Amino acid sequence: MAAEQRQLECVLLGIRDAEIDAKRCLSSCFTSKIGELPNCFPSLTLRYPSCSICNGILVHVVQVYCPLEGSPYHRTVNVFACPSRACFGKSESWTVLRSQCLETEAKQAQEPKANQEATMATRDWCEGADDWGMDEETEFSAPPANSSMYTDFTSQLQGLSLREHLQSSVPAGEGLLLPGPVPTFQPYYISVVDEGEFCVDADMDHAQRLLKEYQGREGVDVQQLISCEGESEIYEKTKARHGDEIFLKFMKKISVCQEQVLRYSRNGQPLFITAPLSNMKQMVPCCRSCGSPRRFEFQIMPALVSMLKSINTEGLTVEFGTVLIYTCEKSCWPPSNQTPLEEFLFVQTDPDQKLFK
Repeated sequence: MAAEQRQLECVLLGIRDAEIDAKRCLSSCFTSKIGELPNCFPSLTLRYPSCSICNGILVHVVQVYCPLEGSPYHRTVNVFACPSRACFGKSESWTVLRSQCLETEAKQAQEPKANQEATMATRDWCEGADDWGMDEETEFSAPPANSSMYTDFTSQLQGLSLREHLQSSVPAGEGLLLPGPVPTFQPYYISVVDEGEFCVDADMDHAQRLLKEYQGREGVDVQQLISCEGESEIYEKTKARHGDEIFLKFMKKISVCQEQVLRYSRNGQPLFITAPLSNMKQMVPCCRSCGSPRRFEFQIMPALVSMLKSINTEGLTVEFGTVLIYTCEKSCWPPSNQTPLEEFLFVQTDPDQKLFK
């Protein structure tokens, strides 16, 4: 039964798309993106976070717009990291914030912009959703995916059910509050593809070249491992040469799409890059707001490391293997809440970062 559930598990992959050009179009709370500053729903106050280890200013890594099927809320998750090398690989130097707002609140953010020509495409990452979507009232434009391998994600957003609410007025938040100048990564849109429908084409040549380089360096026959999934003898021989079964499974799983920067599978299983701690489940605390368990939602992948380019700070970077994001099982949101809720994350370091550069 567990094996059948894993087979049915929907995994969505986030791929870096076109650069966000602020002169042509603006990102919003409904944008999934790499870098730039986080966007804040109009009813909230988002105080820019600092590192809990060194107290330094964090850098915004990704923003994921991920409303849940059947929920009346828009929903965005922002992930921040400390750029100090002394803090690399430490979960405490990262912060993940979940923001939500009702449709009535979101409309306040949709003011017309004279220089915006089209509608911003948004992706419903929730379970059961199949399409990129467009909210016809949203005035933010986004370019199409940069490869023919991706589906045309311009169909109407489906799977997001928004109910009418009787609120006569919505309290305004203070928006994004910055402590001063903050380091910023070059912004890019994130496009989405279903892992199960991912097609191999010429772009896979790059991934195959990287795998061959890794094979020569480590003495691991990755191609043979991939083509002989059912032959345990070959797998065991490969495992013995490298000594890290978890890493080999990770490499095998991502080989179909080496450039993925996100893996989204709410209530699914994380893809570990190294062996997890034996008490990993106990390490994930319950939601501070409602006490419900936290469940895995998505993870940031190592390919993103080499894509993070600073636009205002020389030498700005962060390093990691994968970052696992856990959020409230109920995605709770107190009615009077006006600040993002902090969720839990766990950072795994990369045993072979060179492969992804």
